[in-house]
Amino acid sequence: MAGPTTEGKRLHRSFGGLALLGVLLVVAGLVGLVYTGVATLTSMILFGWLLLVGGLVGLVHAVQARGTAYFWLGVVVAALNIAAGIVVIKNPVGTAEALTMFAALLFLTGGVFRLVGSVVVRGPQFGWTLLQGAFGLLLGVLVLVDWPHSSLYVLGCFFSLALLFDGLGLVAIGVGGRRVVSMVTDQMKPEEGAK
Repeated sequence: MAGPTTEGKRLHRSFGGLALLGVLLVVAGLVGLVYTGVATLTSMILFGWLLLVGGLVGLVHAVQARGTAYFWLGVVVAALNIAAGIVVIKNPVGTAEALTMFAALLFLTGGVFRLVGSVVVRGPQFGWTLLQGAFGLLLGVLVLVDWPHSSLYVLGCFFSLALLFDGLGLVAIGVGGRRVVSMVTDQMKPEEGAK
């Protein structure tokens, strides 16, 4: 059986690996923010492949469950995923334009609902809700005014920001975890020496 120090070293390495992965994601996010057009196309092609592979896996599951009542539903959903994946891979620019338009409309409607809701309800978070609504509305208008050109950078910017913040979160977890493991193993050493 592994001792506490062996387990502590293993945990220490695992948290170090998590922090390293976080650093790689942060670097990828920063590169993506510099090259947003490439990040947009990369995210679209990745999205298309995920749809395609997910559709193929769903089709295999549907074939394996061909005696059940959900067989045809599984086949239809898998076929739609496969078809959508092929369309996205063949036309990533058109897909980026469509998804950017959808995102802009979501920002607009979300902003309007938050603005109206904050004015009507006037709850304890009135100022923040009003600010959120105004920011969402402004972001939606800015994306729509520059559409379809905005589709070259909006999705790549969002994708890169997601990588950046996920990476920062992993770095924080990795560094914090290493500190906790070090503190726990340091506390265990005097007790072991006393025995």
